[in-house]
Amino acid sequence: AMQPPASGEPFVLSASLDNARHLSNLLRAVHFQDHATCFATASGLRVTVEDAKCIQANAFIQAELFQEFAVQEESVIFRINLSVLLDCLTIFGTSSLPGTSTALRMCYRGYGYPLMLFLEEGGVVTVCKIKTQEPEDLLDFDFCSTKVVNKIILQSEGLREAFAELDMTSEVLQITMSPDKPYFRLSTFGNAGSAHLDYPRDSDLMEAFHCNQTQTNRYKISLLKPSTKALALSCKVSIRTDPQGFLSLQYMIRNEDGQICFVEYYCCPDENITEAEL
Repeated sequence: AMQPPASGEPFVLSASLDNARHLSNLLRAVHFQDHATCFATASGLRVTVEDAKCIQANAFIQAELFQEFAVQEESVIFRINLSVLLDCLTIFGTSSLPGTSTALRMCYRGYGYPLMLFLEEGGVVTVCKIKTQEPEDLLDFDFCSTKVVNKIILQSEGLREAFAELDMTSEVLQITMSPDKPYFRLSTFGNAGSAHLDYPRDSDLMEAFHCNQTQTNRYKISLLKPSTKALALSCKVSIRTDPQGFLSLQYMIRNEDGQICFVEYYCCPDENITEAEL
């Protein structure tokens, strides 16, 4: 295994991965802004990206996914340029030959130090040092699973088809979740007029249906667009809403080794909706 240069100061975070693509694929699913906040604890790594105080994406990479994962403090947090990190992780190119993979060792000495990446493919080692920044306060959507009003788990192909069919010239996506008909409805209001897509609760695509009350909320499509990257990689998606209409989209992603990871998007409802418009 690759050993980083020895030095007196211990790493607060060190991790190694046989296949860097497992990490870069997940990070790509939340890469809609240049900067991300990385948060490491003994249980793994969370990478958070936010925009306009309205949307937050989190990629969760459990410690078990790494061949080695060590955090020397209760939590390690830093902000990083995600575009640069992705460029480094794919430095050997993204189309590596079948059977070849880029091994990764990642080390961080703590506040003020760069994140160091040692990447090795076919005997060639590249070292990257990426400047880290002071973490900023992240939004707390206070999305608490005990307060979930409605929850649906769908096979991702169902939602992929919806995003392909719905009119993306619409400014908003309207989501209706209800214990009664139409159960789960996606609506757009684009240049070509309004369009609705309904999923019956006994649809083959529906893995679980737990709706307690009828809720209709609108979300800016521009905010939801980034989550289609995660949708493309995922096999299932959990769609949840809380009493305020905040939306949680949890994407279950299975990598080529069959390991499961999650990417979650939180989105706040569009405030400009009135009951009269429904």
